Amino acid sequence: MGILYESVMQQKRNILIKRLSELNISNAQSGKRIHDCDYEELKYELVLASFREINTEATQNNWF
Repeated sequence: MGILYESVMQQKRNILIKRLSELNISNAQSGKRIHDCDYEELKYELVLASFREINTEATQNNWF
């Protein structure tokens, strides 16, 4: 693809890697380092990490 597309995708990956690093996630469930994952794998890992962060004891989150 084009240079612009590759640049944007790399920036998107970097944002996801930063957010996962803030959540102390360094490896994906597949065992790969997050720096080696592609964009779709990183999105998946961020969703899983966000579900782990939900406080189920809070009354507004009882449906979890």
